[in-house]
Amino acid sequence: MDDVIEGGAGGVAAEELKQFVERIERLEEEKRDIADAIKEVFAEAKGRGYDTRVMRKVVALRRREPNDIAEEEAVMDLYREALGMR
Repeated sequence: MDDVIEGGAGGVAAEELKQFVERIERLEEEKRDIADAIKEVFAEAKGRGYDTRVMRKVVALRRREPNDIAEEEAVMDLYREALGMR
């Protein structure tokens, strides 16, 4: 059985805690690796002449629900009209 450290609101299973922390650390490393890979893809796209700022917006839009996008665009249009930007 795991070593249990007594104290506070209850005992802590040391080995189980260590496993959780190590899993989190591995996932954080994977997250950094994925972020680096995404940066490389954007750099490649930029090198081929694509506007990466717009690409980031497109990627963000593709994650959202169409109804949410339509609602935001309607409000944006209303605000632009109120400010004389149309």
